[in-house]
Amino acid sequence: MKKLFVLLVSFALLGGCATAASPVSGLMYSNISAPLTATPAKEQPARVGRASVRSILGIIATGDASINTAARNGGIREIHYVDYESQNFFGILAEFTVVVYGN
Repeated sequence: MKKLFVLLVSFALLGGCATAASPVSGLMYSNISAPLTATPAKEQPARVGRASVRSILGIIATGDASINTAARNGGIREIHYVDYESQNFFGILAEFTVVVYGN
């Protein structure tokens, strides 16, 4: 029982080590998609571009999750709207992705 308590306290204390922006978070795991911004557009978007950053234990973080990079990766010149996705696994691994829709 003592080992289980120590394990749960460790998860609670280390849960924020590798975080990605998120409106809510789970102690052990989270996988969230949410809107970021939108522009008025008369037609449906035909392309999708993504750009991500990753973190390990909140110590090492790499990547470029800018809207500009996501648009360039999708070959998008006219942005219709932008969403984001956030994942976190036990505060050990985290990923934040910007998803751009447009033409």
